[in-house]
Amino acid sequence: MTNDRRDGTVQAVDRALRLLELLGAEDEGLRLTDLAKGCGLAASTVHRLLTTLEQRGFAQFDAPAARWHVGRQAFSTGSAYLRRQSFAAPALPILRRLRDRTRETANLGVLEGTDVTTLHQAESREIVRAISPVGGRAHWLCSGMGKAIVATWPDAEISGLLDRGGMRRMTARSLTSADAVWAEIARIRAQGHAVDNEEFVPGLRCVAAVVWGPASEPACALSVSAHAGRLTEARLPEFGAAVRDAAAELTRHLGGRRPDEASA
Repeated sequence: MTNDRRDGTVQAVDRALRLLELLGAEDEGLRLTDLAKGCGLAASTVHRLLTTLEQRGFAQFDAPAARWHVGRQAFSTGSAYLRRQSFAAPALPILRRLRDRTRETANLGVLEGTDVTTLHQAESREIVRAISPVGGRAHWLCSGMGKAIVATWPDAEISGLLDRGGMRRMTARSLTSADAVWAEIARIRAQGHAVDNEEFVPGLRCVAAVVWGPASEPACALSVSAHAGRLTEARLPEFGAAVRDAAAELTRHLGGRRPDEASA
């Protein structure tokens, strides 16, 4: 038996999204009976849908008040759209200038869970170029952008992330010990940029720096990726300076501030 409709939509999904719309419109939360009335569904049906949404983190039940609210995962998912929209306009010209300065592919990415997702990109004009496609994902510990963002976190939060996400060996150079990870975090904090030294793809290097948001939070990261034959270890400081300059420019466009500037 199916709940697919003739217009190509799925009835259960449509009903669940309608519930989320109702919850999102009411800051004080809604009782089950109110939601059932708003959707025109039986309370038992609504309860099953809400229970499923709750298990996925999209809805939350306040037992003492007997009211349902939007869950944390709904915010996390919805904020991905906001990030893409707010970063797009100022980021793209900055990415192009970073590409032109280094002659290599420039990227913008955000950390989502334990992975980094590439949101925007300005491709190198070199015939042979390094490309990780827009929408591509990489474990944070194998990504320059991921390491740049996570290095700004308190040590306790980094430890929690390591416990949840572990360490993935993607290449022979991937970091696979806690000592190596903490040494890498210290190096990133000291120099202001992170390096993926062939840790995700053999023969590919990436240099990245964090972009700060208005609340002095790590909003995203910029990077330059290139074949190791062109982005040699001797050129890492040069590329690091270019990426830090671009990240600082995007930080200004976003109205962001480094934590040390915010506390000054």
